[in-house]
Amino acid sequence: MKRTVLLATMAMCLPFGSAVAGDFDNVTLDAKLIGGQQYEALYARIAEWEADTGAKVNVISKKNHFELDKEFKSDIAAGSLGWCVGSNHSSFASQYPSLYTDMTPFLTEEFIGEYVDSNIAASMIGDKLVMLPRAQFDVSAMYYQKDLYENEDNQQRFKEKYGYDLMPPDTWEQVSDQAMFFADPPNFYGTQFAGKDEAIVGRFYELVISEGGQLFNEDWSPAFNSEAGVRALDWFVKMYESGAVPKGTTSYLWDELGAGFASGTVALNLDWPGWAGYFNDPESSKVAGNVGVVVQPQGSAGIRTGWSGHHGFSVTESCENKEAAASLVAFLTNEESQMLESSAGPLPTRKAVWTHVVEQAGTDAYRSEVLTAFQSAAEHAFPAPKTPYWIEATNVIYPELQAAILGDKTSAEALETASEAVDEIMLENGVY
Repeated sequence: MKRTVLLATMAMCLPFGSAVAGDFDNVTLDAKLIGGQQYEALYARIAEWEADTGAKVNVISKKNHFELDKEFKSDIAAGSLGWCVGSNHSSFASQYPSLYTDMTPFLTEEFIGEYVDSNIAASMIGDKLVMLPRAQFDVSAMYYQKDLYENEDNQQRFKEKYGYDLMPPDTWEQVSDQAMFFADPPNFYGTQFAGKDEAIVGRFYELVISEGGQLFNEDWSPAFNSEAGVRALDWFVKMYESGAVPKGTTSYLWDELGAGFASGTVALNLDWPGWAGYFNDPESSKVAGNVGVVVQPQGSAGIRTGWSGHHGFSVTESCENKEAAASLVAFLTNEESQMLESSAGPLPTRKAVWTHVVEQAGTDAYRSEVLTAFQSAAEHAFPAPKTPYWIEATNVIYPELQAAILGDKTSAEALETASEAVDEIMLENGVY
């Protein structure tokens, strides 16, 4: 413990701002990290940490969170837990109560206090700090192509058809109208949505909330087989049947959605803040300079969608050098790292970086628009259901949502089957 305290004290003087540091010569840390182009700038900083500490990082897996989740569970089942650092997410963390260690012994209270309190609270399992949050607080807002709304012919035709002025949508009914109005398949689509895994269940979840319903009751029994649930699922069905979304949307996850909007073939895109810089970069996006962002729409209950969470990094309980691993995690989420990530659009989880981002946005009209939209979006944010069976539940819900979208079942039939499957999971695990 004396060594830990000494290291934590030394770290506050180091230029890279890590909470833990020391002489880690000849230490190699195996890591399993989330993959994607938007994360590569941060990972490039790992070389700085290696140079400062003498350690090496061996990234043995780089996948999206859904694939990482499967890999983590396979590792747990097989007892193959020789790696040290893993990407984590508040929506997934509750599934791994024994996989990750408590990092508070390796961090000073002052360092932990530099993060936004609510993000730290969401990074806890019981009294264990199992994750340090990165600049990836996620709640969605609505991106749109501005010139579609500025076109006078579009304005006139839309008002003649729907009876109200064409403006970026404030309700999900308006999203439906506008998505169908703009759609010209297979060349152009009104909107899109992630269509499988936890991604579509999360979108369904927030639409259920916006319709005045709930996904679970207080005892964790399923509550989504309801009128609000049917209205929520009917929105997905309507968008698919009308041709307002691409036919392949039931196989899409976040990377496909990002590429779709950046291709210039989608009018409206409910998406995460991490894409803001990518969408407005002319080297990666055909809509650069033409992107608007507004707060997410509200449903018929007057509630805005707001499914949220945050990314982070964790240290495994089985890691042989937790001090070195905690040092790396602290480095990847420190002030400099979060400034780097947030410069591309993601929302920071450190108090000082929020201040910095707001100040910097004053000279950038697009960045100011992004921050305004996502700060408003954050006011309506709510987390994924905090049950260790959340992902397991989504695995039985999403095939039923797909069945309704593809026309194989009615929305009511799909939700009844999904509800029965979730009820069985909860009963088998003794939840009630």
